[in-house]
Amino acid sequence: MPGAYETLLAQLRDIGKLNALDALLEWDQDTQMPPKGVGTRAETVAFVAAQRHQRRTSREMRELLSQCAEHDADPVRATNVREARRTHQRAANIPAELVEELARTASHARTIWAEARRKNAFAAFAPMLAKLIELKRRQADAIGYADHPYDALMDEYEPGASTAEISRTFDQLRARLVPLVRALDGARRQPDASLLKRHCPRSAQERLCRRMAEVLGFDFEAGRLDVSVHPFCMSVGSGQDVRITTRYDEHYFPAALFGVMHEVGHALYEQGLDPAHMFTPMGSYCSLGIHESQSRLWENLVGRSRAFWATQFPVAQELLGDSLSGVSLDAFYSAINVVRPSLIRVEADEVTYNLHIIVRFELERDIISGGLKVDDIPDAWNAKMTELVGITPANDAEGCLQDIHWSMGAFGYFPTYALGNLYAAQFHAAATRDHGKSRHSLTESDLRSLLTWMREKIHRHGMRYLADELCEAATGARLSVDAFMEYVNTKYRPLYGLEAAQA
Repeated sequence: MPGAYETLLAQLRDIGKLNALDALLEWDQDTQMPPKGVGTRAETVAFVAAQRHQRRTSREMRELLSQCAEHDADPVRATNVREARRTHQRAANIPAELVEELARTASHARTIWAEARRKNAFAAFAPMLAKLIELKRRQADAIGYADHPYDALMDEYEPGASTAEISRTFDQLRARLVPLVRALDGARRQPDASLLKRHCPRSAQERLCRRMAEVLGFDFEAGRLDVSVHPFCMSVGSGQDVRITTRYDEHYFPAALFGVMHEVGHALYEQGLDPAHMFTPMGSYCSLGIHESQSRLWENLVGRSRAFWATQFPVAQELLGDSLSGVSLDAFYSAINVVRPSLIRVEADEVTYNLHIIVRFELERDIISGGLKVDDIPDAWNAKMTELVGITPANDAEGCLQDIHWSMGAFGYFPTYALGNLYAAQFHAAATRDHGKSRHSLTESDLRSLLTWMREKIHRHGMRYLADELCEAATGARLSVDAFMEYVNTKYRPLYGLEAAQA
């Protein structure tokens, strides 16, 4: 007869399979599902969520956890038991009917959001958003929290993080980042990005995106690339089936190109998890902040570096043809690194991007606490964008309706993006240090070396560590804003003809 741990492991794998089924349903809804399928899909998603919740909170699960040691010398067993206990306790506090209602409401809300965004009509989404917020507050109250209801929601995405801790980190980041953005904006030398707006056929972009995905290491035998309203990466249970999407604009090809590089970063993490631990915590990602570090690292620290394009620019010129005709490497490098306040988060440059996240974090924090009412969200959004980013949305589609997250009920998700930028810079600095040299070009061999470092230091550990613990194990230091600020100062001040400054 199997022991308590072996039985627990089987239960965890069944839950993992339900997660995979849910992921496949979500991928299909965002890429393939006909519009009239939304009602049936909402019921199906709610059913899967209820089954998952039932297994996580069952009496059998509780009894198995009581029989498993609190601490185990084997790190695999210890990790699986710890995370099973954490998710059980969290899920057991949430009534099953609330779980079903959240899943059903979010499934409907995504379709309503997409239509409201298309029509630039926040009022059409507001009632559904209000319902989601009420459900998320109920969820936070059910889970429990020591300080702020937002803590309970954020813990789903960034285990162990707190609103107070994130607020302190973001305050430090804001204090050092805003002056740099202002300095770059007022610099006499301003890179020209107009060449990126040349007409570029979708077919050419598709060829370039697939080629860059392969260069970075994405395994198309274990994944696929599709189109969706909002780019995303979805792992269907394991690194053997990872779906990424992008969107194409024939008058701005970087949207698709860097969108793919971003999602490939996520996919490389999923494809790098140990398949021996499939469907268990040891075969799952550490946190969304760590996940985002991988996408931002490959999109920005690699994909927007001169070293990368020193070897890949001829490939891009060949595949894009007239779109890059007569363009020099230096001109292209400057164009893809323009720092300019913008309205759309997913198209923001890497310097101003974190300010977009701080806007969303502060709004969400106030929404969940009750300090910000739904009807006041558009005005509050616009005011914070003006204050932090220096630009005001002209309408809700380019303002508070631009992101899919609220329609999914994913409150607490946004902070992980900025945390990911900070982790990415710290990981990249450590990998460069460990390689013992800086490179003027990144060949595919060099990229494989960097990916190997990530696989050894980050991917293979699964959920063995909390995010901050993993950062310290990989880099020798806890997370700080220092590596990121040193990176952006060192890269962007010379590009804009500014003298070096203290990071």
